[in-house]
Amino acid sequence: MNDMTLYLTIALVPLLGSLLAGLFGNKIGRAGTHTVTILGVAVSALLSIYVLWGFINGTRTKFDENVYTWLTMGGLDFSVGFLVDSMTAMMMVVVTFVSLMVHIYTIGYMHDEETGYQRFFSYISLFTFSMLMLVMSNNFIQLFFGWEAVGLVSYLLIGFYFKRPSAIFANLKAFLMNRVGDFGFLLGIGLVLAYFGGSLRYQDVFAYLPNLQTATIELFPGVQWSLITVTCILLFVGAMGKSAQFPLHAWLPDSMEGPTPISALIHAATMVTAGLFMVSRMSPIYEMSDTALSFIMVIGAITALFMGFLGTVQDDIKRVVAYSTLSQLGYMTVALGASAYSVAMFHVMTHAFFKALLFLAAGSAIVGMHHDQDMRHMGNLKKYMPITWITMLLGNLALIGTPFFSGFYSKDSIIEAAHASTLPGSGFAYFAVLASVFVTAFYAFRQYFMVFHGEEKWRKLPAHHDDHHGEEHHGLGPKDNPHESPWVITLPLVLLAIPSVLIGYFTIEPLVYGDFFKDVIFVNSEAHPTLEIMREEFHGPLAMVAHSLHTPVLYLAIAGVVAAWLLYVKAPQLPAKIAATFSHVYKLLLNKYYIDVIYYNVFAKGSQALGRFFWKVGDVMIIDNGIVNNAAKLVGGVAAQVRKMQTGFIYTYATAMIFGVLVLVGMTFWRLFA
Repeated sequence: MNDMTLYLTIALVPLLGSLLAGLFGNKIGRAGTHTVTILGVAVSALLSIYVLWGFINGTRTKFDENVYTWLTMGGLDFSVGFLVDSMTAMMMVVVTFVSLMVHIYTIGYMHDEETGYQRFFSYISLFTFSMLMLVMSNNFIQLFFGWEAVGLVSYLLIGFYFKRPSAIFANLKAFLMNRVGDFGFLLGIGLVLAYFGGSLRYQDVFAYLPNLQTATIELFPGVQWSLITVTCILLFVGAMGKSAQFPLHAWLPDSMEGPTPISALIHAATMVTAGLFMVSRMSPIYEMSDTALSFIMVIGAITALFMGFLGTVQDDIKRVVAYSTLSQLGYMTVALGASAYSVAMFHVMTHAFFKALLFLAAGSAIVGMHHDQDMRHMGNLKKYMPITWITMLLGNLALIGTPFFSGFYSKDSIIEAAHASTLPGSGFAYFAVLASVFVTAFYAFRQYFMVFHGEEKWRKLPAHHDDHHGEEHHGLGPKDNPHESPWVITLPLVLLAIPSVLIGYFTIEPLVYGDFFKDVIFVNSEAHPTLEIMREEFHGPLAMVAHSLHTPVLYLAIAGVVAAWLLYVKAPQLPAKIAATFSHVYKLLLNKYYIDVIYYNVFAKGSQALGRFFWKVGDVMIIDNGIVNNAAKLVGGVAAQVRKMQTGFIYTYATAMIFGVLVLVGMTFWRLFA
């Protein structure tokens, strides 16, 4: 099998599974549907691992070729092509492996769904194909195709329960907020096409960059802006929408309205990492603009800290993990701004495993609780769900950066990158990611203690209470007990727990400080020496653990865990008293800083008011009444007067004819003698 055939197979097999499930799902049944889709993603995952292994052992080289030309216009080719290098190979493995785990998990999670089983499998396989097309693209057009395709499928998945108003609102919100980011992204691509050598292929764009060192663009009359800076920021606006960075983050927590498997798929390895991957891929461009890098770093710092705060007041088990995702995406964005692209991609990889694990473990707890998502109804689940308990504990330990766990190596590296950076805003970024360590540990173990320890709170609930999430299932009653999930749910948890614990230790050196991303990620080490400083201080993964004993990071994480234990195990009555004492702060966090309120009242209602104004003034008053109706009235009035002349008597018409002849004669004499 040659390289082109290999890469086409990896990309297209999930699409084939999606088409079979979507078009023939009713004929092949549930078993046939999940078989063809899982088989397709499994083939893609195995081949992706084979490709990655080739880059690891040095037997595979960079591949950059067009598959076919889609459109030629004015000498410009719009092509479909693949760029497969070490970064692409890593993302291919992450996407397909996590997707495979989600596919297997879905068999158990969606078992009781009466309708939509085949449709759901078709969607998640299509999602996998879309993400593969994005990460494997060698040009901006294909990148944009994958970008929009994952957005479209996420819209379908978030609104999977389309009879539930909250789900429809959530998927519409995600769609519209991503359109805002995509508008900036499209403008950035337009600037690339207009000024970067007339090509949209990455290698051509990067080769043309030396010609644009001092290029400017006039956005406003008399004001010159750096072309590179404007392009970088516009492209990053697209990443802000797709990777849910402040202030385009509000759609992501609401995406929890979809079934839990898609929460793992969207939040762990696919859609939300697209923006981070794009910035890393465009590192040669971003390295030319300190302004853009500072902007990225500050946005990431705000997202990391302030979205983490929101996770501390959530009672929905999935929303806690969702706000954790927002915060971790902020960490990755800070690394991008610090020119530590390899660190950001390292955290993308480690985070994909432990965040998918946390989402799927949360889903397992929800299944055990008969689809009740409220943590206030849980407690002591470790007694009844030991596999879910231990895997979620491992996932949370990785999330908070426990030494030797995968999250420790990637999170600590980001904190070190922010500390080493000298760009404007790096001081605030370092403070934000450092403070977020405590916040992350607190909300992660708040969730853990509320769900798996303490009293069995469902015992105090009435039988068959409503779970308040619009599900058609009922929660546990006082005489019911939770149950461990079936093997199709617990097996993916175990398989995801393994890399969540181990993969950071074995990969930090080659990915961050080695040559894995050589000739893939470009860093101007003279202007941005962050990685060089970190490289001098790195002496191996074991030494990194020893070094952590002398930094505040580890102790902030321990403090967060201890605080959660004190408040939710030792003295569970205290959180309510603290919330009452600091009611204004609690209300601010509970209402998500009122950002949704501002968006709804300013932008949504403002757009409605503007549309209503144009409708009443432009459509009704000017067009309907002013032009159409008045024109009709004018024609009617003229016709009414002309009608009076149509008497039906011959002498009337004869008089008119004589009058007309006299007028013509008079005009003739006027011309002759005037």
